[in-house]
Amino acid sequence: MKLYFAPMEGITDSVYRRLHHKYFPGVDRYYMPFFSPTMHRCLTRKEDRELPLADSISFTAIPQIMTKNPEDFLWAIQQCADRGYEEINLNVGCPSGTVVSKGKGAGMLSDPEGLDRFLDRVFSENTIPVSVKTRLGLKDEDEFPQLLEIFNRYPIKELIIHPRVRTDFYKPPLRIDSFEYAVKHTSLPLCYNGDIDSIAALKQVQVKFPQVDAFMIGRGLVGDPGMLSPGGTKVEVLKQFHDHLLEEYSVCFGSDRNAMFRMKENWHYLILHFEGAEKLYKSLRKTTALDEYCAITTEIFQTLSYL
Repeated sequence: MKLYFAPMEGITDSVYRRLHHKYFPGVDRYYMPFFSPTMHRCLTRKEDRELPLADSISFTAIPQIMTKNPEDFLWAIQQCADRGYEEINLNVGCPSGTVVSKGKGAGMLSDPEGLDRFLDRVFSENTIPVSVKTRLGLKDEDEFPQLLEIFNRYPIKELIIHPRVRTDFYKPPLRIDSFEYAVKHTSLPLCYNGDIDSIAALKQVQVKFPQVDAFMIGRGLVGDPGMLSPGGTKVEVLKQFHDHLLEEYSVCFGSDRNAMFRMKENWHYLILHFEGAEKLYKSLRKTTALDEYCAITTEIFQTLSYL
């Protein structure tokens, strides 16, 4: 079984990935939040920082690229290859309105013929393995059979399926029947991605789809970082991880305040695992002072039960 950490924009950056790997073993691959090449064909300072040399990190990380332009994708692949990466992930699943309106991410699913042309160009000119992260369609899961037929034409390294359509965003329920359709109608290696928030949930999906041996987890792992580690998440280790993140973000951003606001993104998911945290979390969301933030988080770690 292969276990992947999903890319989450604004959370699973290079600092987060490195420290998560340090404190919480169990993840086989970390997928990087997407970068989107532009007509200027140059990496921004942030993109350069978030794409370190592959041999400078002690775990497997997969760059993710999001673009509807095959020339831009091929350029970006080469940038990644020059840094030592041996696999690239194509994002055709991001449901963000600003992304979809530009025809990127899940927006590519609205134009199956255009997606086919894109993949044909990429796989005819590129020699680096490419995996694809997708949804079932833009508005209706009935779109999926045609999309899967297109994906089946190409030597995709792995097809990572989030069984929702774009308009679902992350609302329940998952459209499990369509994932089952993929299992029955493709020979491509499949990865399941969607609402795995516990070991029990992971086992449930494994039992339902024994043919699938790769699983991607995002929000569930941010909320419970040690979910895949032996013994689960230990609060004392979680606090060490939290404090180390805050320290490194303060250096990276050159601002304690900005580091604190980045950490609040993590707490949106972490807080779900602390019993009776409503009052403290309300104070945490409101504070703009680092000292107060640290006092509140220390109280959470020391006084609340971790679920």
